[in-house]
Formats: sequence, C-alpha cells, structure tokens
Amino acid sequence: IAGGGNPSVSPSELGDRSEKVHLAGLVVGPVRGDAHAGGLRFRLKDIDGASTVRVPVRYTGSVPDLFRAGRHIVVQGRLVDGVFVAEPGSMITKCPSKYAPKANDEPGA
Repeated sequence: IAGGGNPSVSPSELGDRSEKVHLAGLVVGPVRGDAHAGGLRFRLKDIDGASTVRVPVRYTGSVPDLFRAGRHIVVQGRLVDGVFVAEPGSMITKCPSKYAPKANDEPGA
C-alpha cells in the first residue's frame, strides 16, 4: 500500500484478516450500548448491498452526530474473535451526497 497506510475493505472483503484495516460499510441496527461504557455494538454490511455478510463491530470513543443505523461509516481497527474492534475515536461518518437524486424524483420533474 502506497504511503504505508492501512487497507480499506468492505465487510464482505474482511474475511479472517487480522491486520489493522479501515472497514467501510453501512450501519445495520439495532445500535446498542454506550460508546464510553463498554462500547457501542452494531453491525456493518456492504454499502452496495450485494453481499449478505454482516460484521459485528464494537466501538468506543467519540461518536459523530450523524452516526445512526443506515449511515455509511468508516472505522479503523482489527478483527478479534469474530468481532471488529474499532480503535477509539476512529469513526468517520459519510454524508449522503446532496447532489444525488431522491428515490422518488423523476427526470425532468
């Protein structure tokens, strides 16, 4: 990897990797727990929805205001005993593009 960074993978690409990675996916509810007392627990799936893989995630630290089920996020961490343990403070939420058409918009409307 150029620059020595950590690879970015989707939940379906994570497999049994044990090295540190950036995991990018769509938050699947329910979101449980407390980010400052034992950790938030949720699952991530591929953003494109093409895979049925769901990766359990445990995250501690500050939580962006936009974090919720249905949001695209990236967290850095590693897989430990089948759970992706994210590094504290590594969560980044991805905002949906304001230029993307709404699902019910019709061309020329």
